Amino acid sequence: MFDGPSTAHSTKLTRALQYVERVGNRLPDPATLFVGIGVLVLLCSWIGSTLHWSVTDPRDASKQILVDNLLDADSVRWMFTSALKNFLDFPPLAIVLVAMLGIGVAERTGLFPALLKLLVRLTPARFITPVIIFIGVNSSAAADSGYVVLPPLAAGVFAIIGRSPLVGIAAAVFGIAAGFSANIAITSLDPLLSGLTEQAAQTIDPTAVVAPTANYAFMFASTFFLTALGWFVTAKFVEPRFSAERIAAQIAQGGILESHANLSAGERRGLLAALVAFVVVGSALLSMALIEGGPLTGVVTRHATNTLVPAWSEALVPIIFVMFLVPGVAYGVAVGEIRSDRAVTERMGQSISSMGTYIVIAFFAGQAIAWFRQSNLSVVMSVEGAEIIRSMGLGQSVMIVAIIWGVAVLDLFLSSASAKWTFLAPVLVPMLATAGMQPDLVQAAYRVGDSCVNPIAPLNAYLVIILVVIRRYDKSAGLGTLFALLAPYSLAALVAWSALLVAWNALGIPLAF
Repeated sequence: MFDGPSTAHSTKLTRALQYVERVGNRLPDPATLFVGIGVLVLLCSWIGSTLHWSVTDPRDASKQILVDNLLDADSVRWMFTSALKNFLDFPPLAIVLVAMLGIGVAERTGLFPALLKLLVRLTPARFITPVIIFIGVNSSAAADSGYVVLPPLAAGVFAIIGRSPLVGIAAAVFGIAAGFSANIAITSLDPLLSGLTEQAAQTIDPTAVVAPTANYAFMFASTFFLTALGWFVTAKFVEPRFSAERIAAQIAQGGILESHANLSAGERRGLLAALVAFVVVGSALLSMALIEGGPLTGVVTRHATNTLVPAWSEALVPIIFVMFLVPGVAYGVAVGEIRSDRAVTERMGQSISSMGTYIVIAFFAGQAIAWFRQSNLSVVMSVEGAEIIRSMGLGQSVMIVAIIWGVAVLDLFLSSASAKWTFLAPVLVPMLATAGMQPDLVQAAYRVGDSCVNPIAPLNAYLVIILVVIRRYDKSAGLGTLFALLAPYSLAALVAWSALLVAWNALGIPLAF
């Protein structure tokens, strides 16, 4: 238990979180939400067409854009005949599925747990906190596997060096959850979000291109910024709450032994094989992108927009797939987890089978987005919204903070980054673009807001796993304990990371390298 907050105060926090959880759990399934959004789009298109809603085309002042009624015969025919295309054109669909093929092999052969053990075991005790946070932030490269692997490992390592295992869990969860959008590498989230952003931006400018690297410079810097911020919060606000007696009780209850963080001979052999594979494949891909005349040099046409983009950028998802797949296979062969090609495809199948719900959501989301775009409601709402923003005289700094904090509130009820951006991007991106705010900046603000409160979002599915790990060391722990442990990180990130993006934009620093 924590020193500091009174029992009554902790009870109030617990009740508040339980109320939010009850309300959130009453929301329909995300697929049902998108069905509802689609129905709402149909009704609004009929109303808008009946009332002759229109705006001046921001691309050509001599033209008017009218709301199209999707309930007339021609539009209903279009909805049926384009349903398959709308599904296949849903930007995140192929990105997520292809990336997960490689990630699933690396995760299910045991490469990720072994790699995290190695990184932690090589770190001096005084730097354990920032390293745990740094690893957590970068774990988003492996999808959500960090939630499962890192908190129990961090707890064990903290216990081994005589520190509270709950503090180790807190530091790990802050990095994994609050730092979800940041990374020193391009992850599958970057092309996923940029695809949605680009699609939304093209409702105003058909030639708009938002590269997967659009926010890379800012997110790269944010990785180190959040590591330092988390280290500070841990040292100043979280760890001082634990007395020596309670730390000893937690360690005793957890029954941690040093061997729990040790690498086995098989894991060491597997990591060496994975390292060799990573270097070989990475060097080959880098050569393809850098050597003149290489397969990944020059530019190619992006078929969705008919615009020219760097070849390596268009190939980023397959690159991620290969960079996870080959080291994962090498590790699996070395430790005996993979003995035939069948074992590789089985692990790919297991990974894709876990994405069934996502595919269902993608079908309905693809329809709703396509309908919204076809109705012209997105353009009308964007232009009208931009006029309201202009009339209010808000500067970009105020708009950035408003986006971040608004998304943070929404994140308490809908934790999926892609799901929120799926229906926010078509409204926010074009609306703010016509008010002078670039799509990449809107996307960066969204990513900050989407990440900050993840550690305390009641509908974050992984909070249950985290609570189970905490209870290994404190059987009386509940949601109030979890909130008290993680709230300082979320509040600090919400304030400090917002300030960083505002300052970054005010200084005119590019969001991409």
